[in-house]
Amino acid sequence: MQATERHFYTPEEYLALEEKASFRIEYFDGVIVPKAGLTVNRNRLTGSLCAAMSRELDGAYEPFIGDVRLWIPERRIYTYPDVMVIADGVEYYEGRKDTVLNPRVIVEVLSSSTGSYDREGKFAAYRTLPSFEEYLLLDQTRVHVEHYAKTGRKRWSFAEYDEEDGVVKFETIPLKVSLEALYKRVELEA
Repeated sequence: MQATERHFYTPEEYLALEEKASFRIEYFDGVIVPKAGLTVNRNRLTGSLCAAMSRELDGAYEPFIGDVRLWIPERRIYTYPDVMVIADGVEYYEGRKDTVLNPRVIVEVLSSSTGSYDREGKFAAYRTLPSFEEYLLLDQTRVHVEHYAKTGRKRWSFAEYDEEDGVVKFETIPLKVSLEALYKRVELEA
């Protein structure tokens, strides 16, 4: 049996392909991968969170939802986090208005296919960004939030929320969100 040859793309080739694609694709150091499946629950969670952010955060903090690309130069990754919050103005990659460099907060909604990667590989890649200070992982099948906040150089605290009357208090932005509001319309597994 003959092994299939894998094509590696340059960042420039990826950007050209992505501009023409009818769906979101991500770039991992030469490999192009379709964005993981989007679900109603993912949309409900990110929508509820962004609504709270838009209501509560002042002009110094700007939330972005799913369609803004992030470049992680140290790992050569282009990705689309589910939610990002940028503080004190957007830094664009090489003048591109569709790619940012400086999220303070990143939120990912977990799925069975991406959960391990979001916890490990993506989190490690995000930590290479100097601006990155807070990470939330939202389970879309049950009330469960994993919350990481930077406490020092290469030091992170961890909190876990799994009760509907819980409140996630962000450490690096002035925001509190109740789990009841966050999961209000999410269809949880029995």
